[in-house]
Amino acid sequence: MPPIETVSGPVDDADLGLVLAHEHLSTTSEAVRAQWPHLYDEAREYDLAVEQVRAAMDRGVKTIVDPSCMDLNRNVGLAQRVVQETGIQLVMATGIYGAKYTFLPPYFENREPSAMVDAFVHDIEEGIQGSGVKAAFLKCAVDEPGITEHVERILRAIAQASLRTGRPIMAHSHPATRRGLEIMDVFDDEGVDPRRVQIAHTGDTDDLDYIEELLGRGCWIGMDRYGLDIILPTDRRNATVIELCRRGYADRMMLSQDACATIDWFPEDLVKQMAPNWHFTFLWEGVLPALSEGGVTDEQIDTMMRDNPRGWLTA
Repeated sequence: MPPIETVSGPVDDADLGLVLAHEHLSTTSEAVRAQWPHLYDEAREYDLAVEQVRAAMDRGVKTIVDPSCMDLNRNVGLAQRVVQETGIQLVMATGIYGAKYTFLPPYFENREPSAMVDAFVHDIEEGIQGSGVKAAFLKCAVDEPGITEHVERILRAIAQASLRTGRPIMAHSHPATRRGLEIMDVFDDEGVDPRRVQIAHTGDTDDLDYIEELLGRGCWIGMDRYGLDIILPTDRRNATVIELCRRGYADRMMLSQDACATIDWFPEDLVKQMAPNWHFTFLWEGVLPALSEGGVTDEQIDTMMRDNPRGWLTA
């Protein structure tokens, strides 16, 4: 297997260990941050990221996959500092979030689609933001508004960059509108091997018919928003994972929380009020014991948190 790129350099896939497959050191508004940096406390953001990463490492986590990209304020400098302080293996992405895009930045809108592809490939082959840290996968998003003209341009550029580099793809999705199937339509049209694709946030629904139809497309699925009960309560997420394991799909799922050590989309107090369990270790506090009680075996949990992230990253 080829090595997997991390902030601290390439590692052998056998050394990934226990993996959180979808967490964010920081999620902030790029344009606001660039124009009004005084609104942000970088020292506190660093402290919160270190605190969350250490808490996960105390549970045995060795690797964290951070799918931050354009629109989520991917910050390679913060990532390097956190890795140096904690020793975590951190896997970074390239791409454009753009989940609600009805437009593209003029730079990409007024150039050939290959300009986006080349930008993504640069992050993979040369490194992110001049750091030398190489992206290990590609990130895109389709949310409730669906595949608009510009979102489709992003998806196709992501697919073409994957084909050029062999890197896997993670796609944010909106299961309530069955967006995962539409995403796979585009990737199939571009000739992407579905084994390279992870449809994130599939666990936001307990519609088993939809999930099985999506699994029938050959992709991986992220059951990765544990703690966001405002979207779907934990007990319903657990029941879905338990049933999918019973049906033999443990080898296709990844467990995580999509937690953000820092997020500026809402006031901090409101985030804590809306999602008090949304952090890097809720799996161990409110999920894994319930899965075990429901009949999910230790072997299946290892498959979802060790083997599957490794299989997706090396597909």
